[in-house]
Amino acid sequence: MQNGNIRNIEKVVLSDNWYTLNKFKFEYQKEDGTWEKQEREAYDRGNGAAILLYNKAKGTVVLTRQFRMPTYVNGNADGMMIEVCAGLLDGDDPEACIRKEVEEETGYQVTDVRKVFECYMSPGSVTEILYFFVGVYEDLMKVGEGGGADGETENIEVLEYAFENAIKMMASGEIKDAKTIMLLQYAQIQGLVF
Repeated sequence: MQNGNIRNIEKVVLSDNWYTLNKFKFEYQKEDGTWEKQEREAYDRGNGAAILLYNKAKGTVVLTRQFRMPTYVNGNADGMMIEVCAGLLDGDDPEACIRKEVEEETGYQVTDVRKVFECYMSPGSVTEILYFFVGVYEDLMKVGEGGGADGETENIEVLEYAFENAIKMMASGEIKDAKTIMLLQYAQIQGLVF
């Protein structure tokens, strides 16, 4: 098998418990034309979507707070993270996924969502592409308590912050989640919330 400057790809599944961890052995063609043997591991958890909910009139954003074990084992004292609403696609298209996740996690039923960009979040080790959205919310769109889907052990707390405070929380280190920082900065650059 050869695809451009990659050939002889061998894949071995190392773990298929929570998501899938694969080890790849392959040959990579360098700029000088020589072939080099390489090995890499790639964690496949599927693709996802994330959204910043904002209310321009109130100058607020809706975020979530939940426990993230990987951050806990890497020095985040209580393991809690403040984040934008997000979830895995699980076969849905990104827009359908994010509308469903918003209602499950925050209790809001949003109608106006807009894709703003997509990116690989950790291309050195994770296969995931994340689709980023922004969406307008209003108090009357609240149709439930949120907190996450039953049976998914998410235990999500719904938070509403003044946009100005959320920006300050990035600087203070209270918000350390990459997708959240990216969407807050996008909203700041675009002037979505004042």
